[in-house]
Amino acid sequence: MSDEPQSIDVALQPKPSDVVYDLDRALASVVGLRAQTPPNAFTAQRLGTDRSGHGVLIRDNGLVLTIGYLINEAESIWLVDCNGQATPAHVIGSDTETGFGLVQAMGDMSIPAIPLGSSAELKVDDPVIMAGFGGRQGSVMGSVLAKREFAGYWEYVLDEAIFTAPPHPFWGGSGLIGPDGTLRGIGSLFVQQALGDDDSVDGNMVVPIDLLKPILDDLMSYGRRNKPPRPWVGMLTAESEGHLIVGGLFDGGPADQTGVQVGDLVAEVASQPVHDLAQLFRSIWRLGDAGVGIPLTLIRDGQEMHVEIPSACRSDFYLKPKVH
Repeated sequence: MSDEPQSIDVALQPKPSDVVYDLDRALASVVGLRAQTPPNAFTAQRLGTDRSGHGVLIRDNGLVLTIGYLINEAESIWLVDCNGQATPAHVIGSDTETGFGLVQAMGDMSIPAIPLGSSAELKVDDPVIMAGFGGRQGSVMGSVLAKREFAGYWEYVLDEAIFTAPPHPFWGGSGLIGPDGTLRGIGSLFVQQALGDDDSVDGNMVVPIDLLKPILDDLMSYGRRNKPPRPWVGMLTAESEGHLIVGGLFDGGPADQTGVQVGDLVAEVASQPVHDLAQLFRSIWRLGDAGVGIPLTLIRDGQEMHVEIPSACRSDFYLKPKVH
C-alpha cells in the first residue's frame, strides 16, 4: 500500500488554464515521505518495514498530515520538499478510526502550508487534483466519481469516503486539492470499483479532511483521539458470494489467540446476523469499548460454533514511539 513516488505520464498533468488558484503554491505543500519501521513492529507483518509515500504540510510550523499506515511504529521518518531539502521528522499521532497520521518536521521547511477546505462541500463531478510529491510531474488531475460508504477488511469503515479518477498510481498520503486550492482529503487506497457497483472503474479512495478537524487537537495533545478506543479483534474479513469469510488473522491478535481460523464464516455478532463488512464492524463496535467480549457465531466445515473474543485496542499492539 506504499509505493515509491515517481514521475507520472505528462498526459495526466494539470494544466494552468484548468485551475483558478496558485497551482504551484498548492502543489509545493506536498512532500515525499519515507518511514523506516523495525522488523519486530506489529504492522511490519502486513505493511513491511520500508514505507514510502507523501504528506501535506498543513501548518507553517512543520506539521504534516499523511495516511497513518505509512508512519505507524516508525523509528525514523524523512521528509523531502519540492526544493529537494530533506528534513527528519517524528510521529505526532495517528487515528485508527479515520486512518490519518500526523508527523512533525524537526527543522524549518521552506514551503507553504495548504489551508484546509471542506470535504462536505465537494460534489460528484467536481474537478480535483490528487497531488503527490514532485509538483505537476507527481500529480494527477481528475474528478470526484462518488461519495459513499467504504468498509475495509482490516476493521475500518468510513461513512462517506471520497472516490476520484483517474487514479494516482502512488496514492499513499497524497493530497486531494479541491477547485479552490484547499486540501479536501488524503489519499489512502487504489480501488477498482470506485463507483461502488459491478463496473470496474479504477480510482483512489480518499479520507475526507472534515474527519480531521474534530480530532486534530487530540492528536497533537495525546497522539490519539481522547476517548476510549473501539474494540478490535484482529481479523481480516472479506465478502465472498454473500458470506463474510475470515481471510487472514493478525498473528497474536485477539481472534488468533481465541482460535478463529482462516476460512471461518462469520454468521452472527452477539446472536444477530451480519451480512456485510460495515454491518459486521459496526455490530462489534456497538458492544462497548476495547476490552469488551465479542460473541461470534462462526461456521467451520459446515458446523456452527460459538466463540467469545476478548477484544483489544489495536494500537496497544504497536511499538511505542520514541520520545523526542
